[in-house]
This record gives sequence, structure tokens and C-alpha cells, in this order.
Amino acid sequence: MSSPAPRPGRAPWVAALSDYLGMLGVLGLLVLFFSVRTNHFLEAATFRTITNQIPHSVLIAVGMTYVLIIAGIDLSVGSVLALSSAVMGVCMVKAGLPLGVAALAAMGVGLLCGLLNGAITIAWGLPSFIVTLGMLEAARGGTFLVTHSETLYIGGKAAAIATGSVAGLSVPFLIAVSVVAAGQLVLTRTVFGRYLVAIGTNEEAVRLSGIDPRPIKLAVFGLCGLLAGAAAVLQTSRMESSDPNMGGGDELAAIAAVVIGGTSLMGGRGSVVNSFFGVAIIAVLGTGLNQMGAGDPTKRLITGCVIVAAAVLDYYRQRLWKGR
Repeated sequence: MSSPAPRPGRAPWVAALSDYLGMLGVLGLLVLFFSVRTNHFLEAATFRTITNQIPHSVLIAVGMTYVLIIAGIDLSVGSVLALSSAVMGVCMVKAGLPLGVAALAAMGVGLLCGLLNGAITIAWGLPSFIVTLGMLEAARGGTFLVTHSETLYIGGKAAAIATGSVAGLSVPFLIAVSVVAAGQLVLTRTVFGRYLVAIGTNEEAVRLSGIDPRPIKLAVFGLCGLLAGAAAVLQTSRMESSDPNMGGGDELAAIAAVVIGGTSLMGGRGSVVNSFFGVAIIAVLGTGLNQMGAGDPTKRLITGCVIVAAAVLDYYRQRLWKGR
């Protein structure tokens, strides 16, 4: 699903294109299936709803892709999103600050949480799983303290971002697509992106080559937190409120989307574009199952099976590619 090392004589862009076409094929089959099985799936309103729902998930998935590529994980993004949203709500409702200032404050909180995750992980050599699990609880507790366990209703003044559109596409969706494009370019066309893959493949080899991986890893965790804060801005604008329960389960949804996109949980391999497709596949699957009348337990069962199947298929695909 993500782009592995190409076979000799095969251009890298050809391998990447085949991966993208494969993900698009899966997405197309899902759309075709639900179009046949339901009466209203193949309507503009359905796709408009999906594009309005996924922007915050896309931003989180981009950050998670980077973290997984360096062989880390961030379980705190959902709680960091909630804390960032809470700060945005307090800034606008209680402090009377304008949307732009509140949005910057939210993203600043996300960045700070991400940098804290990275700094603790690096300084003490702790597994990022444990550190971010602690941040998950701390940020969620901070969210309830900041909001006093109450939903902050901001109203229409928060909706300026969510209600904007260009050529029929919502501003949040265009922001998400722009972040995906930038993230893929950084990953595939810059020295920083090559360092990420090298660290995830063999961090010790990177260190022995004279490159200090610590600032790179810190930057990745900081970026993941920043994108969680940006996702909070989009979600708060869409909901016109700050709910202390916001973001619950978003970390697992992001990991699922990234895995479906073929990013390795062991590090060293991933694609931001394919993570975007992973988010879209989960969104289409959830929407289609809703229209078919499936209950939440059924949806979770099917989604879980799809995630496991994607991981197993990618395992065999990599073995076949390498000629094992």
C-alpha cells in the first residue's frame, strides 16, 4: 500500500503511482458496493457529508504517519485535540478573543504537548507508547479542568472556517488536502524526509553516520501535536462548540487509517497520500454501513476486520515485492 523500494529498473514514481491506484481501486469498489446496496449513497449530499467530516481526521493521520515512520507512536492525539479545543473555547467564550487568536492558542497547546511527548521520550529513552499514554490521560484531565466538565458553546463566530468554500469544496477539506500534499513532498523530496525513513529503519546506523536523530524525532512529535491542535480548530469550527469529550478514539482511528494506507508499525516505511486514502476508506465504510442500517457493534466489527486484513495483505505484498 505504501511505496516500498522499487525493483531494479522500475522508476520510483511508477511504484508510487501503482500504490495510489491500488488505494483508489479499493475506495472505488467500496463506493460501487454501497451504491448498489443503498438507495442514497451515490448522491452529492453523501460525499459532501464525508468531505466535511474527514478534515480533522486527515490532519491527525498525517502527523501519525510521520511518527510511525520513525518507529514511534502517539496515543495522545485525541486528548490533545480535546485540550486544544477547550483552550480555543475558553479563549473565545470567556476571554472574548477573536477566532484567529484562539486558533493560534489551540495550535500552540497542541505543539507544546507534542514537544513534551518528544522531549520525555528522547531524554529518558522511554517507549513513546508509554509517554503518550500518559499524555492521553493528562491532556484529557486538563480538558475537563479547563472546561469544568461542561461543553462550551461558541456559536456562529467559530464557524467562519467550517462554512467557507472554494469551488464547492469546504475550506477545511482544502486545508486537509494541502497538508497532505505538503507532507508527502517533505517525506519524499527533502533530506528531512529521508532522515525520517532512515531513523525508522535503523536509528543506530543513523547515529553512527554522524547524524543526531534526537532533534529530528523531537520535531516529528512536535509536528504531530501541532497537527492535532490544527485538527481541533477545524473540528471546533464545524461543531461551533468545545466538548470535553471531543476526540475520544481519534488516536485509534488515525492509527487504523495509517495502517490501511500501508505505513509500517515497525517504522521506516509510509506514505502520507495513502494515509489520506486510508481516512477516506474508513469514512466511506462508516457512511455506507450507516445507510445500510448497521449498528455500531457491527460497524466496529467490520472496520476492525478491514484493518487486520489490510495489515496481513500488506505483509504478503512486501514479501512478494522483495522476492522472498
